[in-house]
Amino acid sequence: MIRVLIVDDDVRVARNHQELVESVPEFTVVGTAHTAAAALAQVRGHRPDLILLDLHLPDASGISVMRTLRATSDPDTPQPDFLMITAVRDIAQVRSALHGGAVHYLLKPFPLTALRDQLERYAVARRQMEGGPGEATQQEVDRLFGLLRPPAARSLPKGLTAATVDLVSGVLRASRDELSAAEVADRSGVSRVTARRYLEHLCADGRAELRMRYGSAGRPEHLYRWVA
Repeated sequence: MIRVLIVDDDVRVARNHQELVESVPEFTVVGTAHTAAAALAQVRGHRPDLILLDLHLPDASGISVMRTLRATSDPDTPQPDFLMITAVRDIAQVRSALHGGAVHYLLKPFPLTALRDQLERYAVARRQMEGGPGEATQQEVDRLFGLLRPPAARSLPKGLTAATVDLVSGVLRASRDELSAAEVADRSGVSRVTARRYLEHLCADGRAELRMRYGSAGRPEHLYRWVA
């Protein structure tokens, strides 16, 4: 499980984020904090893998939390990653967050689906980094960094739209079973050819997986499942 600490000065927002995180497979919330001091204490107590960090806290900034953790960390202990969730739009703060090691920066207000998508991308990237070989090729590096980029920052293949990506993703995510392109097409309302194109894109993106089921005769059946 990916252990998450939620840091936000707004109790209601923190609760909403907790509910969302706990609804995503592979994630569990180990604590919530509403001040910088509480965040630092909970990091020491819970050792989270990922921190959802607000920049605007009553006693210090989220950037100071990042810097303190980096400065006082044990080099032999895995350090948490940071996903910034904030209304702060100042470019200097954005730059500081990126320099501090933030995997992404979500600006409030945003739909909770954006947070879910980023968590799923993070889970895929983390799983691939943990299960991969000792050395990476440039293609593997590009793929891992690409997984952590938000959909808006990544160019879709020609002819594909973000709205239909979300539609097909939602069908796969909602199914407990593997689905064929025909089943995805039926549930999403798009054509089978369109469904196949989007499914191939999701597989290349690391968010879906293809399995070939071979029968007694004829071409194998292509089955897809959501893995993000």
